[in-house]
Amino acid sequence: MSNVFKTGLLLAVLTVMLVLIGGAVGGRQGMLIAFFVAVIMNFVSYWFSDKMVLAAYGAQPIEEASAPRLYAIVHRLTTRAGIPMPRIYLIPSETPNAFATGRNPEHAVVAVTEGIMRILDEEELEGVLAHELSHVKNRDVLISTIAATLAGAITYLAHMAQWAAMFGGRSRDDEEGGSNPLAMILLAILAPIAALLVQMAVSRSREFQADATGAKVAGKSWGLMKALEKLQMANQQMPMADATPATAHLFIVNPLSGETLMRLFSTHPPLEERIARLRAMRV
Repeated sequence: MSNVFKTGLLLAVLTVMLVLIGGAVGGRQGMLIAFFVAVIMNFVSYWFSDKMVLAAYGAQPIEEASAPRLYAIVHRLTTRAGIPMPRIYLIPSETPNAFATGRNPEHAVVAVTEGIMRILDEEELEGVLAHELSHVKNRDVLISTIAATLAGAITYLAHMAQWAAMFGGRSRDDEEGGSNPLAMILLAILAPIAALLVQMAVSRSREFQADATGAKVAGKSWGLMKALEKLQMANQQMPMADATPATAHLFIVNPLSGETLMRLFSTHPPLEERIARLRAMRV
């Protein structure tokens, strides 16, 4: 199954969940209220995502004169990918990592840590940057925002179910003949977990797609393969001190300690599987 098809299927699953849970909990009106609240919350995040995450990590713009090798690689890759040159930022952290954000290719940002500039050679850095620029090319910030909006609306509906069960509110099932508080409580607990699992699966699918697209843009897969091995080892030994679960999905490898998130809830696919897929590519 292609990653593009898988992403579309997962978003469809979230949409069906929203419709079914919305109908069960609050009817059409409740579903629309939850959806619009989630849209507003995530629209703000989508529009200002670059500013918020750059500020959170203390990233500063870096000029071409200060990083000619970095700029040369990004210039080369953006030309191959057919996207505009992004703004480039430097994160003051010795933990090697990188991320891309921005609401579209015209407003994209690529940020790298000081540590990644030190430990990767040119081919490895090119592989990492090609991966990040592929997120820009594939508009993954928009896809992630759609997934977050649908998952957020489901979570709001689950909260509505919880309050309805606690205070005797009426759902559509009540109107048809009987309330079931236990079912409402189970729905309130399980629906957000299910939505989160699907949202995380969307994120992992986009990582696989960015690996594949990045390898094609770079013209080879071994640079990214070697980089992933180095980055994973370095991040396990020295997790990023100020990294948060809310922004972990942006980075090329999980910046949090490997023990802090269960693999099921991880925003990143297993490193071994990513490397195996890259090795299987004939690039």
